[in-house]
Amino acid sequence: MTIRTAPIPARTDLSPAATARISTGPTRALALALAAGTLTWAVTTFTVGNNPADSLGLTISDLGGGAFQLGLFALLAIQLRTAATGTSKAARGMLYVEHVLLAVATVWSFLHAVPALRDAVWLVPMDVFWPLSMLGMFVIGLKILFTARWRGAARIWPAVAESWAVVTVPTFALLGSPIADYVGATHLLVGYLTLGLILAARPELTGARA
Repeated sequence: MTIRTAPIPARTDLSPAATARISTGPTRALALALAAGTLTWAVTTFTVGNNPADSLGLTISDLGGGAFQLGLFALLAIQLRTAATGTSKAARGMLYVEHVLLAVATVWSFLHAVPALRDAVWLVPMDVFWPLSMLGMFVIGLKILFTARWRGAARIWPAVAESWAVVTVPTFALLGSPIADYVGATHLLVGYLTLGLILAARPELTGARA
């Protein structure tokens, strides 16, 4: 039997500067921002759908989607601060790429909410960043699952939440509104809202500390 007397080596996968940013308070606040943004979009989707026919409905839908996207920035902040996808340049780089995709999609949401800008030709190419950003979140959710830096429900639920695109988009293509609207809104509640509540209640699962 060997008795170890040397001190246990410190973790080297995160730099001191990175670990200093990981605390439960900000993580909980960011998680609640995710939950609030998700709930906003779910409510607007249940109310007016994702593609309402009237102008006011479109504005409400766009603003609800924009609130959700701002919540996703809060989620990305947690993932980046805790190196959820890993510590390699590629693993962290995918989070930065997602920031860019989501930023363009979010700008589109708020611009499209303005009736006078809705038919602008230059706004059309930006629309593709909505599905691209959601597919990017799906890839990140799988990466978190297999990287296993987050623990427990926090490790599993991103893959559930971020499957929104692969579940909802085909539903819209096959069934259309209003069924797809209900499916999408329900998925938001089961996925992203629940993820936000998990991270708010148990931020330590991400590696955050008090």
